Amino acid sequence: MTATETTSSITLPRDSNQALGIGRYACEFMSGRIGEPGEAVIERTTMFFTDSILCGLSALACRTNAPTILRDEAQEYPRVDGACCMGSTTRVAPEKAIAANASAVREWDSNGTNFGYNPELGHVAGEFGHNDFYAVPIAAAQVAGLDGAAALRGMICLDEIRGRLAEVFSLKSYKIDHVVHGAIASAAVYGAMLGATPEQIESAIGMTVAHYVPWRAIRAGHQLSDSKGASAAISTEVAILSMQRAMRGFIGPGDIFRNPEALWRQFEPTDGDCPFDLVLSHSGDDFAVMGMHFKLGLYEHQSAGALQGLIDLLSANPDLLEQPSMLKGIHITAFRCPEAETAYAALAQRIDGFDPPLQRRRDAPYGDGVREFRFRNIFSQDALFPEGRFIVIEHQTPEVIWQPALMTHPNGAVSFEEVVFCAEPGSPTQGRLEAIIGAEADGGHIALPGGGVATVLSPADYAARFDGAAAPDLPCAAAVVIGVDDMAKPAACLESPGITSKRASDGTLFVSADDANGGIVAFRPV
Repeated sequence: MTATETTSSITLPRDSNQALGIGRYACEFMSGRIGEPGEAVIERTTMFFTDSILCGLSALACRTNAPTILRDEAQEYPRVDGACCMGSTTRVAPEKAIAANASAVREWDSNGTNFGYNPELGHVAGEFGHNDFYAVPIAAAQVAGLDGAAALRGMICLDEIRGRLAEVFSLKSYKIDHVVHGAIASAAVYGAMLGATPEQIESAIGMTVAHYVPWRAIRAGHQLSDSKGASAAISTEVAILSMQRAMRGFIGPGDIFRNPEALWRQFEPTDGDCPFDLVLSHSGDDFAVMGMHFKLGLYEHQSAGALQGLIDLLSANPDLLEQPSMLKGIHITAFRCPEAETAYAALAQRIDGFDPPLQRRRDAPYGDGVREFRFRNIFSQDALFPEGRFIVIEHQTPEVIWQPALMTHPNGAVSFEEVVFCAEPGSPTQGRLEAIIGAEADGGHIALPGGGVATVLSPADYAARFDGAAAPDLPCAAAVVIGVDDMAKPAACLESPGITSKRASDGTLFVSADDANGGIVAFRPV
């Protein structure tokens, strides 16, 4: 099949030559024959570019190791028709300037990032990626004598190719460094800005993928090195070299996305096609850059999503700033299932309001290194469940989560015993829980398939059980009960930092909602 085009995007189907398609897209977009990015796209890219420059200049001003070495190295390759390193007017070989500048931008790990998700297109690979690559269109513009508008258009094009690849294929899942996506995009944009043909770009992409695939070892091990921050810089340097060779006539592997021994089909085998379709926007506001976020501090990605989510939440709901108590409490209840598709089919027969399973991947510490864990989530539609969000989870790599070394806790926790919901008498909360869990209540208790129970109490019963405690806004998940092997252990853990504990009517030890951010935490011997 051939590429299909809408008024705002082009689709490169999995049974087409996508490397050539990327080349054609880049050439058409950079020439202005297609594409009219919206003002929001232009503004956001400009902001990310400004942010990247400030990150890079800061790293160079502090003379951090990798950027300084690569910048000094670049000065040894003078070229009158080349490009400049940050802070210098000396022209050097463009691939060297790109390596130095990209390394500087990434040094603090604080430049813009995308998460590789676009659920509207069904793109949920979830590959991280930084915008280390703006040095490429800047260098190309300097070499070709183009203006800033052309360089900005190149940044939009590069982010689009890189970002969409990150949405459809997670390289890190197979221990390949994610910078390959950016290297492919860099070759395409650099070539298009210097007048390469789509066929030459196809060759350059083929060379980049076939010769220069970096492993995640760059980001693992006991001691991270300069290679971590400079990974994109080094991969982009060789991508530009590949593009230069292709423009001189060197022919690299063609149709690399369908090559049976290239990385995509090696890890996700097919009968001959690439494992994914690729959608590339050329007009409007639906560009990959719109899904990127600014890193507001030196935090890792595992924190970035939560922090950005909080920022988005407060921006959309400013009343939360006036009522911070609304941020307290238990707002998510998660249930485990053996297999997500089967669980979803059964759930959909019992109750409406849940979305189909969504594949997720994350990295977790494992022994002395890192391993990926995979899981599938079935999310409730929040508007239909006043008790909070419900998630049904299939853990596909439980050995990564339940490592023996992580299963022993100072507080003696060995099991999850109970989640307590509070609702007014006659509330549909119990019925919803019965439908979600797939079991009927017995005396207000609903047995959970994996052990433990879900309990629904009236405000009066809740107060009677927990020493007069007032429930949060109803209905809600109001308490959790943890099973411990020795009640002296949680008591000691609470006593040391001076946390007040009480005894419930059933003899459990509990921490009040005021001391546990809005939800009671109780401990019971098992």
